Amino acid sequence: MTTLPPHAPEPVTEPFVYLASKSPRRQALLRQIGVRFEPLPADDDEDAERLEVVHAGESPAAYVRRVTLAKAGAARARLARRALPAAPIIASDTTVAIGGQILGKPVDAADAARMLRLLSGRTHRVLSAVAVVHGARIALALNVSRVTFARLPGAWIDAYVASGEPMDKAGAYAIQGDAARHVRRIDGSHSGIMGLPLYETSRLLRGAGQSQR
Repeated sequence: MTTLPPHAPEPVTEPFVYLASKSPRRQALLRQIGVRFEPLPADDDEDAERLEVVHAGESPAAYVRRVTLAKAGAARARLARRALPAAPIIASDTTVAIGGQILGKPVDAADAARMLRLLSGRTHRVLSAVAVVHGARIALALNVSRVTFARLPGAWIDAYVASGEPMDKAGAYAIQGDAARHVRRIDGSHSGIMGLPLYETSRLLRGAGQSQR
């Protein structure tokens, strides 16, 4: 009598999402709420910076929504091109605005210092949009927070710019970095100011059928 080997169990695949970003801040925020993810960053030959160019007359809210949707569309095409397993995709973008003026990532140290002097002693808005791609559907949410800085000493601005921290940050600062010592007030979402509003992200993921702990 021949004994057949026991049937090997099918591997269990846990639900996960793709994160269309290489930002360590966004990765840390997803881990904070227990979302399992795989990075889906842009290819080297993708012109990701082109997506972030501000269009003439564009409002900050319209800008951050447009850029986020463009990132989501590019990520969906990237997923298909790489023939990766299907899963929801998270894309996000954050910008800083004072009045109607958009403050993106500084182009150099002088630009970073200019932005920080502009923000000194004033209240500005941080707009973070997040999109979740689920099949043919893209759902988007926008979070708007307000941050008030105390007066920023010139010596501190010079040292902060020299540290390099402002150079890849919208508005030339990171709320989780040394700039926090000068923040007098926050109205809104701390995670949104960091770059990924977790309340809105969780809501969109539930809408895409992603259970969370």
